[in-house]
Amino acid sequence: MTARDVTARIRVTGTAQRDAWRARVLPPVEQVRPGLWSVPVPIPDNPLRYTLSYAFTADAGTQIVDPGWDSAAGRRALTDGLATAGVTLGDVTGIVVTHIHPDHHGLSGWVREQSGAWIAMHAAEAETLPARIWPDQEPGADQDWLRGHGVPEDDAALLLAMDPAHVAHVLDLPEPDRFVADGERLPIAGRDVRAIWTPGHTPGHLCLHDAAAGVLLTGDHLLPRISPNISVHGAQDADPLTDYLASLARTGSFTAEEALPAHEYRFRGLDVRADALIAHHRDRGAEILQVIDGLGQPTAWTIATQLTWSRGWAALQGMMRRMALAETVAHLHYLTVTREVRRGAGPPLRWARAAA
Repeated sequence: MTARDVTARIRVTGTAQRDAWRARVLPPVEQVRPGLWSVPVPIPDNPLRYTLSYAFTADAGTQIVDPGWDSAAGRRALTDGLATAGVTLGDVTGIVVTHIHPDHHGLSGWVREQSGAWIAMHAAEAETLPARIWPDQEPGADQDWLRGHGVPEDDAALLLAMDPAHVAHVLDLPEPDRFVADGERLPIAGRDVRAIWTPGHTPGHLCLHDAAAGVLLTGDHLLPRISPNISVHGAQDADPLTDYLASLARTGSFTAEEALPAHEYRFRGLDVRADALIAHHRDRGAEILQVIDGLGQPTAWTIATQLTWSRGWAALQGMMRRMALAETVAHLHYLTVTREVRRGAGPPLRWARAAA
């Protein structure tokens, strides 16, 4: 199924959001259901442009899902968006984080400081907070990982995820006050909102299901147009793609619900979109096998340079190349589990077709 086929088969419900996306402007604050508001929060210098934060409002208090990236503009946008919904930061009693990426969790600490709200996430997500895992990393481990996958020295210096210039803001991401388990009802007054654990994009990613409202808040798990990055960034990351494909199959069963994603725009057709993403990863795996067949035992870096990227490999620079490499490694790990490839010679690590 091509991207055009998917676009034709899903039904865009957030038409004002789609128009804003096409115009490259911030979409409006919208009430998508009684007591449920969509509030766009800008992401500075990022092609995603904004995060769609959601606010459940009631007399008993307001709960925010994914408050967005922490910046002066982001703080203003969230504050003004809540005002449009008829509430203030002081009314916020809780924050639910679908996952800890800074464009989702970045403002959580500031909102908690302003309101005293609790912060909730899945326990597996809390385990990935940079402040928990990065201090224990061996010096040079990140560069060793890059070299181990065949990244040339000049490129490796530009791709270091733990470069202090890149990580200061994520080391401050706050700890949660409570955990949310799969299937658990969230403490949102007057509503039955359930957490759906959807690992893949991150280990503890959550979607949120409000059955009475007929909506599924999908975070980054399912977006109408973009395929979320499924990555391996270090030796401790085993096989996130298997988790992601299973999560897609699960969320694809919510056929009647409207998808409220964290980026782009609202839509219906969760099953169609889930099937398309599953097909995308199947096709990517086939493309990787073709590259291996042509090159014998390439490194993950060499494979990544040969794959079809939406903007082309040459247009990917800096951390975008690292993300492409991390996605390629995730596919290689998955193809190892499915017994289609095997680890070959090294270092750097090379990949080969598995024996028939």
